[in-house]
Amino acid sequence: MSRQGQLDDVSKRIIEQLQENGRRSYAEIGKAVGLSEAAVRQRVQRLTESGVVQIVAVTDPIQVGFHRQALIGIRVTGDSRAVAAELEKDPYIDYVVLTAGGFDIMIEVVCESDADLIDMLNSRVRTIPGVVSTESFVYLELRKQTYDWGTR
Repeated sequence: MSRQGQLDDVSKRIIEQLQENGRRSYAEIGKAVGLSEAAVRQRVQRLTESGVVQIVAVTDPIQVGFHRQALIGIRVTGDSRAVAAELEKDPYIDYVVLTAGGFDIMIEVVCESDADLIDMLNSRVRTIPGVVSTESFVYLELRKQTYDWGTR
């Protein structure tokens, strides 16, 4: 890796290899990027320790019993960071971002059912001090979801 905040071409190519298959061996990655297995292992370790890369299993929510996904726009009064900090604690919320525009915060939720979504909105999101209103964008069909951004 080069100076902090920037990735050199070799690190980007290693990340691309992992994005294609997170279980790819260091030896295979090394062959693809022109490094030894040990050098790849060290680079991957630095990338994960620095927070640049997180290697996880990505599931299909529907196949594991979560049939309702939604993006929710939230308008708040006061410090939106305080509301975001509360939202971050909820295990059903997998994405929290502070935004500019019509909403102060956007969250993505994965629930088992519509009833769970309603309960989560009414019992957990709308009860947080500072939340003024919410608008839900329910996913009807997920057509594309990739995680290969950041290197191309």
